[in-house]
Amino acid sequence: MDISTYLQNFKFNNSTTTESEQIQTEVGFVQRYINEFWTSQQRQANALHEVAYRACFKPQLPAFFINWLSKEGDIVYDPFTGRGTTIVEAALLNRQVISNDINPLSRIFTEARINIPTQAEIHERLDSIDFNSPPDTTSDRMFKISLDAFFHKRTEQELATLSKYLTEQKKQARENHADSWIRMVATNRLTGHSPGFFSVYTLPPNQAVSIKRQMLINEKRKQIPEYRDVKTLILKKSKQLLSELSSQRIEQVNKIGNQAQFFTKDASQTFDIQANTVQLTVTSPPFLDVVQYSEDNWLRFLFNGIDAASVARKITTIRSPQEWAAMMSGVFHELYRITKSGGFVAFEVGEVRKGKIELDKLVVPLGVSAGFICEGIMINNQNFTKTANIWGISNNAQGTNTNRIVIFKK
Repeated sequence: MDISTYLQNFKFNNSTTTESEQIQTEVGFVQRYINEFWTSQQRQANALHEVAYRACFKPQLPAFFINWLSKEGDIVYDPFTGRGTTIVEAALLNRQVISNDINPLSRIFTEARINIPTQAEIHERLDSIDFNSPPDTTSDRMFKISLDAFFHKRTEQELATLSKYLTEQKKQARENHADSWIRMVATNRLTGHSPGFFSVYTLPPNQAVSIKRQMLINEKRKQIPEYRDVKTLILKKSKQLLSELSSQRIEQVNKIGNQAQFFTKDASQTFDIQANTVQLTVTSPPFLDVVQYSEDNWLRFLFNGIDAASVARKITTIRSPQEWAAMMSGVFHELYRITKSGGFVAFEVGEVRKGKIELDKLVVPLGVSAGFICEGIMINNQNFTKTANIWGISNNAQGTNTNRIVIFKK
């Protein structure tokens, strides 16, 4: 069955019918298919995905394409990995994976979740850390500035101790899977909007506002950071992330993780990836100026000893569609090089600037120019989640309103 027939006849839960239309692009007419192709309910996915990160798609999106356009053992790739949704889902579905993201936090969030330690190993490693040791306020980087607006002083001390321990483990090349897992969970739990995070209430999802802004939030909410036990919260979150994984499933995922490739490069210059090897790419690129990744993550950079200014210089914030298209052109030529004959690219974009710009129409000629055949555009109807409502975004009003996926074949 070809792609057009599959999408035209697709029914989600045997209840929805696909609408289709032809749209004009720079390279001619392209068929667009509109339906509910997967559920909007995030928590129907595996709990291993429940890592908060801004501007990430739901696991059901890559699962749809991985199940449809690849088979077990195939290579699945994401050049803009983000929190690792495509990579983790591909590992859960027994595909080989290649991950790339110019933001080094992406590897921290992703690699640990496909190289999973046992809960006993996590507990043992945390027990080996003396969280009550007095901090060295002259050298510990987390004490170079006051973080009292976010953390109780004792919590701040425990985080500084953990940060110092993880830094030393990495420096001495002793960081194992338990260390990497602890780093991932701690980085993810730094700031948030519930007692499951180390910080006092702040903006979701896992965004670190400035110290001055947090002070204003504290004043408005009449809140003072209370003590949060770092070790206890890491163990609690670890248990939740692993709650739906059997030992056999963990063994399968870890086999994938052991062979996985991780890169931190410009997505147009991933020359270490072998040509004609990738069966499927599922990705979502940065959308113009919608999210300030480096600013949002300054506290995570601090905890992990990452130079935020250096990362900011590498992460391009583009304000015009023309500049965005020029950058993505290089990405598509690289994707064409690494994609095997008969392989696919599912390139998810969306409406930005209140729907005035439809990036799918910009993407089609970029892929065709690189050599791909455009098989069509899918639009998955969805309602915004609770997180989007917290941000004050209503459906079809702001942000990314719909999942728009352009499908290419080599």
